[in-house]
Order: sequence, then C-alpha cells, then structure tokens
Amino acid sequence: MLPSIVLIRAIRPFAALRASLFEVQENAGHSILLFVTLESRYAVPAIYEWQKFATAGGLISYGTSLTSVYREVGIYVGKVLKGAKPADLPIQQPTHFELIVNLRTAKALGLTVPPTLLTAADQVIE
Repeated sequence: MLPSIVLIRAIRPFAALRASLFEVQENAGHSILLFVTLESRYAVPAIYEWQKFATAGGLISYGTSLTSVYREVGIYVGKVLKGAKPADLPIQQPTHFELIVNLRTAKALGLTVPPTLLTAADQVIE
C-alpha cells in the first residue's frame, strides 16, 4: 500500500473524533506537503518536530535546532580528526530547541493562539 494512503487512513479517525491535537514525527515515506495538506483538509491541528513543517504550512513545530546539531557534529568530527578517541568523548544532547507558530494556519483552522505561546516562539509566521 502506498505510504500516502496509509497516512490518510491513519488520520481519518483523529478527524472523526475531533482530536484537539495531532503530533507528527517525520517519516521518510511521507512528504512534508502531504502532512500539511492532511492537517488542513481534515482540520486537525498538528505539531511537528522540524521547522520545515511549520514553514510549509503546518500549525506548530517544536524540536531541536538542526543548525545547532550540525554545528556540534562538526565540532565532534574535528576532535576525532585531531586524534581524540570517540569512546573518550562525552555524549552530547541537544541544547537548543525551536518553537515556530504559523498564524496563517491557525486562522485557517479557526484557532486562537495564546499570546504567551506567541511570545515564547522563536519565529511566528504571519
């Protein structure tokens, strides 16, 4: 079965139950545009893990800053290339997370975003 058909079948029950929120994690088998289109079509607010979903029209994204992660990976690789043993390096965890709110999508879904959420957002798409 095609990934898009599976996703459509998965989201329909949430729409039927009038789910108040749907959390989406990226899957290589589905496109960003498909997720965002289904959110709009079924009027199910969704929160995504990566900024690119909110930029493409998703309601909210909250997740690790990929720029920060890639920067840290570069630092790690640099240490290894300079002779450090990977086993001796400490385990790193993300320290910077991005909150992006798409007000256009909120308006299209008939939602009011609380001012406190807008204030906390790293980026607001209007």
